[in-house]
Formats: sequence, C-alpha cells, structure tokens
Amino acid sequence: MMGADYDIKPERIAAIEAIRQQFKGDSAATQRDRLLMILREIGPVSTFELSRFGDIYYPPSRKHELVAEGHDITTTRRVIRTESGERHSLGVYALAPGQKAAG
Repeated sequence: MMGADYDIKPERIAAIEAIRQQFKGDSAATQRDRLLMILREIGPVSTFELSRFGDIYYPPSRKHELVAEGHDITTTRRVIRTESGERHSLGVYALAPGQKAAG
C-alpha cells in the first residue's frame, strides 16, 4: 500500500472523502463510525490519510476506542515522504479479516 515515497491515488482520496460525507460531524462517535467504514470499505489506511482526508482529528484515539469496543484493528508502521519532502513514520491501521462485513 505505501512505500517510502507514498503517493496517494486520487481514487483513494475520493473514496475516503465520500465516506467522510456519509458520516458528517466532528463528534468522537462520528469519527469512529468514519474510521470503521473506511477500514471496511477501503482496507488498510494510514493515520495521515485519516486526518488529512477523513477529517479524523487524532486517529490513534479513535482506533483505541474502537479496539475497546471489541474491534480487532492492527497497527503497522510505515515511513512516507510528504509533499514537503520530509520523511515521517506513521501508523497504518487494518481491520482483522473476519470483520470486513458491515455490522
């Protein structure tokens, strides 16, 4: 999904933004709903994508809350280069395979 010089495809951005439009608002509950739907519909997603395009202010908190609710979400680390040319290590979240179905 992401390499050292990760380039986010426009289709991926559009898919994340479409989910953001489906779940409008800034409450923690709405942000959790967005995160869960993004994981289910799009698959593994970086904290950068979640904050930048998914309008999830602090993704680690929303992920932690979903895990506390019983969702099996793993975190891996990736190094990316942002538009400014800086390299950053960020989390990539993935939902366990058995949790793909909506519910």
